[in-house]
Amino acid sequence: MHDIDSGREEGWFEIRLIRPEEAAEAAEAERICFPPNEAGKREIVEERAALAGEQFLVAADRKSGKIAGYLNGLVTDETSLRDAFFRQTGLHDPEGANVMILSLGVLPQYRGQGMASALMEKYAQQERERGRRMLVLTCLEEKVGMYEKMGFKDQGMSQSSWGGESWHEMTCML
Repeated sequence: MHDIDSGREEGWFEIRLIRPEEAAEAAEAERICFPPNEAGKREIVEERAALAGEQFLVAADRKSGKIAGYLNGLVTDETSLRDAFFRQTGLHDPEGANVMILSLGVLPQYRGQGMASALMEKYAQQERERGRRMLVLTCLEEKVGMYEKMGFKDQGMSQSSWGGESWHEMTCML
């Protein structure tokens, strides 16, 4: 596995791996960015940061040092995202070929400035360098176009019903 560089400068924010002391802050960002039925539970988000920290990027505001956005996932050999991935961090297999993206969030005050795209670009680069084959995510209908601009292809409706929602499954070959 390759080490990620110390961070990528994006002007006013830096994209880098999450630091252990930022796990609670990331969990709070998840709570803010998603409705209660879709947000990962605090304990699970904190576990993702600890157990699969190499799969957890943050965009940190250079002035405040606070998390402005984040992207995290879980590595597996599976090719479709299922609900269990959102609940069970033990399904993470560091040697897997594919990454299930579990959460991409940008705090409201930072939206509309390209942060989500910058996070995804860095994440895809990182995982390509690690030899992964594919990124997989689910999104609501209104986000399909955004992910298509990031290079994802809509595979139709997902089997996932996380949060009681109907999701599109999207893939990006690396």
